[in-house]
Amino acid sequence: MSETHVENVPQDLLEVVLHDMRHWLEQAVIGLNLCPFAKSVHIKGQIQWCVSAARDEQAVRSDLVRELLSLQEIDPAQRDTTLLVLPLCFEDFLDFNAFLAVADAVLAELGLLGELQIASFHPQYQFAGADADDITNCTNRAPYPVLHLLREASIDRAVEAFPEAETIYEKNMQVLEQLGHAGWDALGIVRHAKSPRTAGEAGDEV
Repeated sequence: MSETHVENVPQDLLEVVLHDMRHWLEQAVIGLNLCPFAKSVHIKGQIQWCVSAARDEQAVRSDLVRELLSLQEIDPAQRDTTLLVLPLCFEDFLDFNAFLAVADAVLAELGLLGELQIASFHPQYQFAGADADDITNCTNRAPYPVLHLLREASIDRAVEAFPEAETIYEKNMQVLEQLGHAGWDALGIVRHAKSPRTAGEAGDEV
């Protein structure tokens, strides 16, 4: 599995974040089969983990531009998708959600609409119209804010190969409702790195 240690990310922070994210991927995304397409790229080592040192929107935007262009240029067989993890920024979901419009604008500016797309995950993710404690929000909750960069062609191939792909969303809702909060908590999907605010006060220690 490929990794990217972005400049200025302390090694101890990198290790903690990657551990938390891999646990989330294996226990929730793959373990609960929330994304039937994730297991294959994980096993093949085609996921690029990029842990960002960004602390503000402009820095995140710069990292996003770099990773989008890098994903576009590299052979899909070597890297099919990228997870841009933001442990030091966007602690508040509303701020993160507002940034998604900026992320989509970046795709357009780079001429990548129709080639790449961006999905999102956040510890406080909340679907429009859902209560904050609605268990179904957990389908898009991860230990850290994440911008998931995907290839449209890969999505199309996966959908063609997966029967009734349009039912994945509904099935995920059912899985989480059956699991319940106790079941989700038992998976241990938590953030072990300090929050951006606490990390800053502590001199960037994990």
